[in-house]
Amino acid sequence: MIRSVLLSLYLGLGVLLLLPWLILWSVITGSPDLMYSLAMKVVRVGDRLFGIRVRVEGLEKVPRSTACVFIANHVSNLDPLAFIPSIPGRVAIMIKQELMSIPILATAMRAAQFVPVDRSDREAAAASVELAVERLKQGVSFAIFAEGTRSPDGRLRPFKRGGFTMAIEAGVPVVPVSIAGTQHVQPRGEWKVRSADVVVRYGPAVDASAYTIERREELLDRVHALVAAGLPLEQRPLESSPQAGAVAAP
Repeated sequence: MIRSVLLSLYLGLGVLLLLPWLILWSVITGSPDLMYSLAMKVVRVGDRLFGIRVRVEGLEKVPRSTACVFIANHVSNLDPLAFIPSIPGRVAIMIKQELMSIPILATAMRAAQFVPVDRSDREAAAASVELAVERLKQGVSFAIFAEGTRSPDGRLRPFKRGGFTMAIEAGVPVVPVSIAGTQHVQPRGEWKVRSADVVVRYGPAVDASAYTIERREELLDRVHALVAAGLPLEQRPLESSPQAGAVAAP
């Protein structure tokens, strides 16, 4: 529990003491790049300080000349702290509308072009997807937890379609990402943060421009299989689960 409190204090102080100056710099320069890169450095240092040992594999598979949609599994609240800093370059995130009410942090997320989503309003959610597509076309990558919520048992769950719609309409690659070990750092439903090893494994990119909306399920199934292939056996979906299918070769 002490580690959990210290990690929260560390991140909270970063938001209060560092972020306002970085927001001001972003406004002056018209670019959030410095704010984003320094924020990711703060997160990486926090991971090391509090015993979250992250090993990244497969970065050479990530396209560098185009925006991408990074599709990852989700087992812990700490997934973003382990995963997002490992992505080459700046990415935006689809976030819950409620987070936009947090002072300072909300301003930073707007500057970084994060897209809020109101899941209770289908029209608003569709508008958020359209905004994300426009930003992808402008060269901003997105990181998405396609299960929509954290897995209760660590096993990969079926994916939702939104991220794949974005990738097809923007004509950008989808990069599968498999996160293993964060369920041991902070399991769902617990506040305690434990020291543990985490692996963030990037799979081969899938060209979404080769798919149409009518073939969206094919793209979804392909990426789901690639994410599953990068996970340890205890995190792969059960054979009876939807989308379990044949696990693709890593």
